[in-house]
Order: sequence, then C-alpha cells, then structure tokens
Amino acid sequence: MTLDHVASPTMQAYVYRRYGGPDVVELADVPKPVPRANEVLVRIKATTVTSGDWRVRTLCVPKGLVLVARLAFGITRPRQPIMGSELAGTIEAIGKDVTRFRVGDDVFGFPGGAMGCHAQYRAMAEDGGLARKPANLSFEESASLSFGGSTSLHFLRKADIKAGDKVLVVGASGGVGSAMVQLAKHFGAEVTGVASTANLALVASLGADRVIDYTRQDFASQGGSYDIVVDTVGATSFARGKNVLRDGGRLLAVAAGMPEMLAVLWAPLTGSRRVIAGPAEERPADVRQLAELAESGALKPVIDRRYRFAQMADAHAYVETGRKRGSVVVSVEHPR
Repeated sequence: MTLDHVASPTMQAYVYRRYGGPDVVELADVPKPVPRANEVLVRIKATTVTSGDWRVRTLCVPKGLVLVARLAFGITRPRQPIMGSELAGTIEAIGKDVTRFRVGDDVFGFPGGAMGCHAQYRAMAEDGGLARKPANLSFEESASLSFGGSTSLHFLRKADIKAGDKVLVVGASGGVGSAMVQLAKHFGAEVTGVASTANLALVASLGADRVIDYTRQDFASQGGSYDIVVDTVGATSFARGKNVLRDGGRLLAVAAGMPEMLAVLWAPLTGSRRVIAGPAEERPADVRQLAELAESGALKPVIDRRYRFAQMADAHAYVETGRKRGSVVVSVEHPR
C-alpha cells in the first residue's frame, strides 16, 4: 500500500450539525488532531456538559442576543460542530517546541469558546488554558473546575472584591454559583447564597454564611445591603438588584441579556451603583490559578451527575432541565 492510501487517524466525537434539542447530538468519526509545534495532544478522560453547551446548541440565549449568538456560532448552522469547553486527561504527544509539558502528564484544560472537548482527543497550545491536574482531584473533578471557576474569577476581579465585602449570589448551587460562593469566601467576603429548598444544605456546605430559599423569600425584599450582588442565572434586573445594593455596589450580571448590557452604560448616570456584564474573559493564568486553589482546598468541584461517553445526549437533556447542581461530567472511553 502506498502512503497516499494510508487512512488518516480518526477519533470519536459528538457533533451537532444543526441547532436544536439533545437529539441533534450525534457520535461521529472525525480526524484526530495533530499537535502543532507549540501544542500538546490531550487524550481526554473526562469532559463536561455546561449551560454554555446548552446555549450554543439551542441558541437559547439571554434576551436580545440571538443575532449576536448566530454571528458568533454560525448563522444557519454551527460553525464549530464539536461542543465542550472543559477537559481533563493525559498528554499523548507534544509538538517540537513544547517545554512546559511532557508526554504522560495529567492535565486539565479550558479552551472555552473554542470548544471541541466532547471528543476523545484535543490539541491545545501549551501556553493556553492548560494546567497540570491537581493531585488531590480525579479527572472528573478536574474537568469541572474551569467553566464556573474562570467565570467567577473574571467577575470578582471586575468587581474589585475585597475582604469584608458582603456578597449575595443568586443561583448559588449551579456550576458558576457554586464556584462563586467558594471563591468569594476565599477572598474574604461575607457570602449569602440564594437557592431552592433542596439546595440550601449544599450552598451552606460550600461556605455560605447565610442561605435564602427563593421559593419562600424574595431576596430583593429582604433587609440588609450588599456590596456585590451576583446573578448567575439571569433572574435579576438592575432595577430589582439595586434595592439591596449599597452606595457604590455592583451587580454582576453573569447571564446578562441586552437590558443588562445597556444598564452598564446608564446605571452610573442614576447613582453610584453599577452593572458589570458581558462575556467572561478567558485567561490562561486563571486556569493555573484554579489549579492552585483546588490543590489548597479553597475550591472544591461540585458534581451533580456522571455519564458515560455513550450517554452524551442524556447529559445534554439533563442540563437542559435547568436543575443541575454544580457540574455534569462525562467520562470519555477509549478502545483498549
């Protein structure tokens, strides 16, 4: 057989060719990545299905952002057919210029908006969102660090959080919320978490000083003032959130729609309170910081459910219910 007839290596990945429900996610054979000179090839052992995956698959995005989403992800069909923004696995090969990692290193990574992690392999730049797996975490736990963790670091950094701040986290049991509670506590804040009755104990176990059951109490009608209100689920407008913000307080609109985006501009005109919104910056340094926080015990991943690779569509269906706590993790199998 001549070299021209040698089949290129392939891998299995879950792809979606059109927007829609979990049924659009299909297993396919696709080309196996070949790492460039500055890249490593990760043999993925665990990935996640996040609320971000649900949004790009369905184009169910915050109010006023559908056109923006189509421009970003593909106007008529997905531009990147492989979802998944988080991974953990073992480096199988490295490019000739790689110096930070070696073959056999266990790592976790966050390609973020570039996605591509619902697959058996992914190539990543060594100076990108990649870090060594914390020794005290499993591959499944490590895979679930980055989405919520990096989002939380971005918004808390923008809010200039400091020790002693009073912070209210709405949606405190979700993937972002569970990380937000822990990281705000790590930075010395006094944290109140808002969640459903079933999730109050979880939020308290993450370190929240106080919990509010949103099925019984409206946090916006409660007494007390906060320096920072974090809305991780798009449930709070500035008009509502400012009622519990102190002078100089900040509303962190993690799941902001167009009204919150516009409030970034006009809120300062109405007083000292302000809105921080927009997509979270993806910084490689944040992934390395998350590794350090996890190793120190300051950040502990919360895993709701675990699925096998063959159950990827089921994982998507569960995330779409909106009831997940923390992360939904998918173990990635490889042929022996």
